[in-house]
Amino acid sequence: MSADRPINADEPAPKPPEPEPQAETSGLPARPEAKPAGPRPGPVPPAPTTPRTKRPRPEPKPKRRRRKPMPLTPKLLAALVLVAIAFIVAAVLGGSGGSKSASQSAGPAPAPAPATAGSAPETPASQTSEQLGYPAFATNNTTRIGASDPASNAAAVALAVFPSTDPSQRPKAVTLVGEEDWQGAIAAAVLMAAPVRAPLLISNPDGVPDPTSEALGALDPQGDPATGGAAAFAIGDVGVPSGTKATKVAAGPGAAEAAAIAKLRDRLFDSAPAHILIAPSTDPEIAIPAAAWAARSGDPVLFADSDELPAVTETALKRHTGLPIFVLGPSSAISSDVLRKIAKVDPRVKRISGENPVANAIAFARYGDGDFGWNVNDPGHGFVLARSDSPIDAAVAAPLSGSGTWGPLLLTDSAAKVPAELRSYFLDVKPGYTTNPTRAFYNHVWVIGDQEAIDVNQQAEVNGLAELAKIGGEQ
Repeated sequence: MSADRPINADEPAPKPPEPEPQAETSGLPARPEAKPAGPRPGPVPPAPTTPRTKRPRPEPKPKRRRRKPMPLTPKLLAALVLVAIAFIVAAVLGGSGGSKSASQSAGPAPAPAPATAGSAPETPASQTSEQLGYPAFATNNTTRIGASDPASNAAAVALAVFPSTDPSQRPKAVTLVGEEDWQGAIAAAVLMAAPVRAPLLISNPDGVPDPTSEALGALDPQGDPATGGAAAFAIGDVGVPSGTKATKVAAGPGAAEAAAIAKLRDRLFDSAPAHILIAPSTDPEIAIPAAAWAARSGDPVLFADSDELPAVTETALKRHTGLPIFVLGPSSAISSDVLRKIAKVDPRVKRISGENPVANAIAFARYGDGDFGWNVNDPGHGFVLARSDSPIDAAVAAPLSGSGTWGPLLLTDSAAKVPAELRSYFLDVKPGYTTNPTRAFYNHVWVIGDQEAIDVNQQAEVNGLAELAKIGGEQ
């Protein structure tokens, strides 16, 4: 027997059992009846010629208790069911010593993509995995927030971070932003940081979407002194549920909204920030990693145009002179002329950049300067992965970076495969162990969006890149 073959490789495969008849009324395979123990029965005697007596009717089965209907939409109900599954997965994975426990959450698993012409037929195993939601919902190193619209993704993220099965698990306030207001969402992510801890939800000028309404019913924010008594922060022209005490930030250009949010942050936090981050106002794919850092650190995000420093941003900078200032993005997004104007406020301004959205997000994930920056250059971290061309979905996922496994936002520009730069980065921070895997550090990746955004093949590839590997010795 070959040493590299499974030990049962030479055993004949067992014959599959004969299929049992299916129950006609249930649509599911009927459970096979248990055979009585003891000696095998003898030959069946011939049928008697005397008339048969009637069999007694079997006793009726007890009726199942009818469940009370839940006041949730089917989509959000599915999300909550998958959240419960994720708790179990997180409990199993989080039990390993030395690891950072995975956040307890999940969004709805997207339906499997239809087979295309010429594609290989699915095996029963792959069909089973799709029915269970794996890997579309989760793998051992990834968890997906998998709705197809920002409102549902934001609701799933909020319920992941704040399960709300108990009053102690509920946020004191939420932040409502418009689906098209990616700048407001990035800037408002700072309100997820302590002490406010307000997750982002989507609202519209003409009302609150159903997923947001259902999430609000579960989250039930009531406000407290840390939120200034507000149960909601309304950014721009968005609807607020009736009876909800809300603090409003007036609608306006992205730079003006961000400056107003920074002022609100100062009032609520009752302290100056440690740093200020400036993002490009006209390049969302470059700007969106700022939301994750704001949620994690409490540093405000302000905006600059590619060739101009808006007056409202300059005024906000002058309110906190002497603070370190960091500019996110290459010179094509925020020019060197703008950097020089910022330097007149504080000459210590520094740039963090990559030449494209994927590389720029990685540069920020790697960056560290004192107590600023993720400085994630080793294993044992959480990550959030989103599509670069969906800035609002990435921004509303910011609460995942400010809780649980506390990791940076990374971007992919393809639905089908991991970009080369991102693959290289994941390999650099890939976890490993030498003797005892239960004492190792682990990576976990949140995947944001449905299979149109990031398909299961890319999710499976990310899972492999995040997998704990044996280092040295026999594999």
